[in-house]
Amino acid sequence: MIEPMIVLGIETSCDETAVAVVDNNRRILAHTLISQLDEHRIYGGVVPEIAARAHLFTIDTLVEKTIRDSGIALQDLDGIAATCGPGLIGGVMVGTMMGKALSLSLNKPFLAINHLEAHALTARLTDEVAFPYLLLLISGGHCQLLAVEGVGKYKLYGTTIDDAVGEAFDKVAKLLGLGFPGGPAVEQAARTGDANKYDLPCPMLGKPNCDFSFSGLKTAVRSLAQRLAPLDDQKRSDIAASFQRVVAQCLADRVSHAMKKITIDYPPLNYPSAKTLVVAGGVAANQTLRTGLLNICTQHGFALVTPPPALCTDNGVMVAWAGIEKLRLNLSDGLDFAPRPRWPLCE
Repeated sequence: MIEPMIVLGIETSCDETAVAVVDNNRRILAHTLISQLDEHRIYGGVVPEIAARAHLFTIDTLVEKTIRDSGIALQDLDGIAATCGPGLIGGVMVGTMMGKALSLSLNKPFLAINHLEAHALTARLTDEVAFPYLLLLISGGHCQLLAVEGVGKYKLYGTTIDDAVGEAFDKVAKLLGLGFPGGPAVEQAARTGDANKYDLPCPMLGKPNCDFSFSGLKTAVRSLAQRLAPLDDQKRSDIAASFQRVVAQCLADRVSHAMKKITIDYPPLNYPSAKTLVVAGGVAANQTLRTGLLNICTQHGFALVTPPPALCTDNGVMVAWAGIEKLRLNLSDGLDFAPRPRWPLCE
């Protein structure tokens, strides 16, 4: 076993306040999280000002509890990692300033973490995936296909030209009256629906690139719902199931093109890990989408790696692990690092 390197991770980029302690032997020593679902549910979406205030109210006690649960002393930490973007800037600022304060007071390295990179590297914690590998990053605000070449090294194959897939789930849930958060609500409704009931368009299907588009699909769902109004529970379930089926089809088609690209860039004979598809981000918790991606992986001879659902959604573990990845490469950041509402992964 490698001599432990221990990092505390802080995540506040959206509506979860999360803190974790992780070591470089892939042990999660502690992980705590406070969700803000109740605060935002009445508005049907995340309100940035409310989110920032909630982070500010809970972050101190959450750090204290996480350290206590981990069984280590603050001085035993080797680094402090905090999500510094992208995300809702008010919340990002709260986590960043807490991380900087701990770094300064403890005289420990500060590790500014890109929220997207934290998602991208989680599979190396859970499954020890080697570089390079193909990544499908699907969340409320992002939908991208990339080759993960190393820490801080990414090659973009495709991204959304309009809505992210998680955003599409949220908007469909809202127009169907399924509640918030939208992703789990649509998945729940779809369980009792007929996925082949309605014929919906699959944007970009068969296009030679790896880009995504979900705006047209969302519009088609709205038109269908208006045509079928008033909606009863069965109609809602059938629409949700049909929508979810088409999303899975869209993702599988786009991923198949990216699979061809990464095997050209990284011939599997020399880079066996290149035939691994990692799916990360909150939408990766959807079981129907996972099944569709497993099928396309089987067709193309790829291994599918999806972290446990709790580590797909926003969490402190992924931030702490990204800190471990940076720290063992002797990469750290100054206390003048500015929080960023936008932070492209390929920058």
